[in-house]
Amino acid sequence: MENLIALLVAAPLLGAAVLLCGGRRLDKAGHWLGTLLAGASFAVGLALFADMLGRDADDRLMTQHLFSWIPVEGFQADLAFHLDQLSMTFVLLISGVGTLIHMYSIGYMEHDERRRRFFGYLNLFLAAMLLLVLADNYLLLYVGWEGVGLASYLLIGFWQHKPSAATAAKKAFLVNRVGDMGLSIAIMLMFTTFGTFAFGPVLGAADETSEGRLTAIGLMLLLAACGKSAQVPLQSWLGDAMEGPTPVSALIHAATMVTAGVYLIVRSGAIFNGAPDAQLATVVVGAVTLLFGAIVGCAKDDIKKALAGSTMSQIGYMVLAAGLGPIGYVFAIMHLVTHGFFKAGLFLGAGSVMHGMNDEVDMRKYGALRKHMPVTFVTFGLGYLAIIGFPGLSGFFSKDKIIEAAFAKGGTEGWILGGAALLGAGITAFYMTRVMVLTFFGEKRWQPDADGHAPHPHESPRSMTVPMVLLAFGSVFAGGFFSIGDRFLGWLEPVTGYTHGHPPVSALTVTLATMVVLATGVAIAWAMYGRRPVPVTAPRGSLLTRAARRDLFQDDFNHVVLVRGGEHLTRSLVYVDHTLVDGVVNGTAASVGGLSGRLRKLQNGYARSYAVSMFGGTAILIAATLLMRAV
Repeated sequence: MENLIALLVAAPLLGAAVLLCGGRRLDKAGHWLGTLLAGASFAVGLALFADMLGRDADDRLMTQHLFSWIPVEGFQADLAFHLDQLSMTFVLLISGVGTLIHMYSIGYMEHDERRRRFFGYLNLFLAAMLLLVLADNYLLLYVGWEGVGLASYLLIGFWQHKPSAATAAKKAFLVNRVGDMGLSIAIMLMFTTFGTFAFGPVLGAADETSEGRLTAIGLMLLLAACGKSAQVPLQSWLGDAMEGPTPVSALIHAATMVTAGVYLIVRSGAIFNGAPDAQLATVVVGAVTLLFGAIVGCAKDDIKKALAGSTMSQIGYMVLAAGLGPIGYVFAIMHLVTHGFFKAGLFLGAGSVMHGMNDEVDMRKYGALRKHMPVTFVTFGLGYLAIIGFPGLSGFFSKDKIIEAAFAKGGTEGWILGGAALLGAGITAFYMTRVMVLTFFGEKRWQPDADGHAPHPHESPRSMTVPMVLLAFGSVFAGGFFSIGDRFLGWLEPVTGYTHGHPPVSALTVTLATMVVLATGVAIAWAMYGRRPVPVTAPRGSLLTRAARRDLFQDDFNHVVLVRGGEHLTRSLVYVDHTLVDGVVNGTAASVGGLSGRLRKLQNGYARSYAVSMFGGTAILIAATLLMRAV
């Protein structure tokens, strides 16, 4: 079965090549080809998964070596694949959810004349993401990492006729390049430390390496994760990336690309386990981001941007859990998988609402849509209950485990991290209830668009609703299925390891506290938006509300520190260049020129001048001789 691993990447890569190079002759069937090849990758993943289940827990690693990619003396990099329980989890999530999003896109992009190209980009993204999680060495992982960045740039800016979309794509690309520098430096440090990039030798020798070197590598890996997973301080691109088509938001910003950073940290667990300072930095980044994203999500009226803030926050939970080490690795991935179901479903639900509302994204102009879009209402509602952690649904099982793991860190640090995670759960319940109420409840607040066309809400076609229903099943049942008999823990523990923490309070106490916080968040949101008239134009609000609407001034900070700072640095460098560098160069040239001009006067061609020079020289020599004798 190992020989089938390459097909996971090859199928969508073939689709991308054919769709992007085949020309307009494929316009009528290109979307079906792209969806079929995405489904083929998922089918291969299921076959490999079935084979893996039939093996002992310690014998589930599958590898496939294709060829030596860079065979140089002392520098060996192979094109080889590494499929274990961790990468298999990502393979099924990426290809499975990716296939559903391909199916949804058939209806969503039906009237787009560039639909074939869109599906080519989707296939390219799947191929790059699968390469990232299947690579058996960090250098090949870097290729997939950059491929994901390229594909996301193409998809976010797909509607490039809109200046906002083109700007958002460039912003995402540039911010991610900052994080990519961290990954490239980490790979260089790995090679100088271990002499190789392969996972086995690098991670196997981590416990024999100095803490300082592991900390440096860990911090660079964290920087890379911050860029790809939109964590503080590289989170500013995610909200603007909603300018892309909604299926892009579901694929990239819910289930796949933004989880790449979590995969990188968990895969590199041996490095972080030996670098406590890097682990501390990771949990701080996760805790800050989960609160940052939640606060931003509270003030957004754009339904997709509210969900983008939610994504940032939920990925923060995963990064927090990953930073806890063996206590949290399994739960970080468990929440990643359940989040893939309910957040993809929420984004597709948002796209369905937009489809029925003339592409309107302002929730203040929705209201009462549950009567007109019943399937969307039910599937979106189940995703809403899952993400807030309603008892029995997926988010309840995965997010609660992270909160327990945070408290299990112990000491003051455990109380701070656990408290932050608990507070984040309450804020999540508030802003997601706000989204639900503004969209589906209350009185209708629909308004004609700029062309005077009033919206006529209607349910989306089956090509869009069927994927939403399937994702809703995952939102409801995945968490419980994983938790029965600690099934998911037993699945991942051989790869990630697991240490049972000792929280200062019982799991039941944490659960009850979470339920109280959740109910409080829901009640406050219902009181503010469900029992009062909702103005179509947002009121000015408090200082915190205005700050949240501006993404807590993240773009302003970047502009002042990076843009203006860069401008001042550039002006300073230009001044130094003109005054110091050019001054030295030009001054040297002028000195040489002046000296040569003076020396040139000594060679004027007149015999009398030469005679005077000879007489003067002779006089000097005689005077010097007489002086020396006198002394």
